[in-house]
Amino acid sequence: MGNKNKTISFRVNEDSFETLREIAEKRDISLSAVFRDYVDMLVAHDGKVRVVPENQVEESDGDESEFPPKVEVPKSFVREHERLELEADHLREQLQEHKEYVRRLQEQVDADTTEEEVVNLEELDDELDTEETYQIG
Repeated sequence: MGNKNKTISFRVNEDSFETLREIAEKRDISLSAVFRDYVDMLVAHDGKVRVVPENQVEESDGDESEFPPKVEVPKSFVREHERLELEADHLREQLQEHKEYVRRLQEQVDADTTEEEVVNLEELDDELDTEETYQIG
């Protein structure tokens, strides 16, 4: 026999229903998904789940009935996360440096185009390989 889903039905007052609907809308899920999440959490924690407003959540001193439940994360995951954060910071710095370099080059190009280029004919004569010189007029 396979696992079959069962339906649970119960009644709540109108105010509670509206509050539950707002929670579902805020989380962008269906109202039945709110109940499924709650039931899944209740089963996973052997019935030791309390529903309290976020601003009233208390930190406990580590007993088994603590709420919200805490999950231990492997050190390798934490290290990899920190490494990725450092790499992201480094890439942001490189991007900023690149943007600054491009800005400086653009300023140089803009400055060079505003100046008139002056060519001295004597300098051109010095650059010629031949002894021929040209005169105007």
